Amino acid sequence: MTTADLTIRLTTAAVLGGLVGLERHRADKAAGLRTHMLVGLGSALFMIVSAHGFGEVLRPSLVQLDPSRVAAQVVSGIGFLGAGAILRRKEAVLGLTTAASIWAVAAVGLAAGGGMFAGAVAATAVVLLTLNGMKWVEDRIAVRTATCVLSLLVMDGEAAERLAGGEFARPGLKVSGLRFSAGDRPGTRRVEATLSGLSDRELLALAARLQAAGEVLEVWYEGRTS
Repeated sequence: MTTADLTIRLTTAAVLGGLVGLERHRADKAAGLRTHMLVGLGSALFMIVSAHGFGEVLRPSLVQLDPSRVAAQVVSGIGFLGAGAILRRKEAVLGLTTAASIWAVAAVGLAAGGGMFAGAVAATAVVLLTLNGMKWVEDRIAVRTATCVLSLLVMDGEAAERLAGGEFARPGLKVSGLRFSAGDRPGTRRVEATLSGLSDRELLALAARLQAAGEVLEVWYEGRTS
């Protein structure tokens, strides 16, 4: 393999991985541009080493080389990065989509390292379409049947009543359950609202709006996000 060919394969893998990473970075995910670029680059290099890195030890009568062995370890090894991107908070599992994008970028890197540029570019395009276009589909269809629990710690009972009659009474917000209880700090109240029909974007916007209210001390939710 020439130096030019090696450079083209590594650069292609890094650029394609960076495109996916840029989308994850814009979505404010922990694994963003640099992580995805490095995964793509590393996977491509493993593929190149696996296929071309052992020429000096090959002997047709003594040594047989399986060029897939080193590259195959990328598939299992990338699970460590994917596991690091996944978080569990009570009943909510976060980061699955980012973990899947890391796994997909590893495959793109292997394809680029193997010289399958058309497959690498096509796969990257499908990944970007999935991350952007399918998010819109989820927000419009699948999420409408999902429920989540939004839990607030507020300063006192009056603040809890104002939220019940204000923020949670907004038109278009479907509240299927509202529960009040004593907070874990003296004088505070806990408000738990069961909401339905909210997309991830809408849920995060609502949580941020409530967090900005002076009478709200803590906000967290149990639901889905990617």
